[in-house]
Amino acid sequence: MATQEETYIGIMIQSLEKKTRVLDEIIRWDEKQKEVLENPEATPDEFDETVDAKSTLIEQLEQLDSGFEKLYERVQQEMKDNKEAHKVEIKKLQGLIRGITDRSVQIQAQEARNKELMTLKFARIKSQAKQIRANAGATAKYYQSMSRANLIDPQFLDNKQ
Repeated sequence: MATQEETYIGIMIQSLEKKTRVLDEIIRWDEKQKEVLENPEATPDEFDETVDAKSTLIEQLEQLDSGFEKLYERVQQEMKDNKEAHKVEIKKLQGLIRGITDRSVQIQAQEARNKELMTLKFARIKSQAKQIRANAGATAKYYQSMSRANLIDPQFLDNKQ
């Protein structure tokens, strides 16, 4: 029969495995976000969808981290005192943590690239909006001047010869 500490360690392993899957999902959504940012036809709703999905996943990560920390506090001393007895589990935990660290670095790099793409996209949108306003102003002036062109000032016509 497993001790309480062994059960906690098993739950910690499951928690890290779930965190790995959540990070993989974030990576997938980061890729989708990159595609949306690179697509000039993409709508703001498509971008919002990626942000919302990632926000939900980040909340899950926070819950997993919180639960993991609480469990680790309970078994930390046991794992230090009996390293040999928990050798397999410790190795498994270390491997999972390495994988999580690698994924976290990958996510940070992609987030930085996406931020740069977003900055460029917003600058392009701002430029387009400025151009549209300028064109609208020019069009209004054109119509205004054309409406005046059709007006003929009253003239005096001298019929004497």
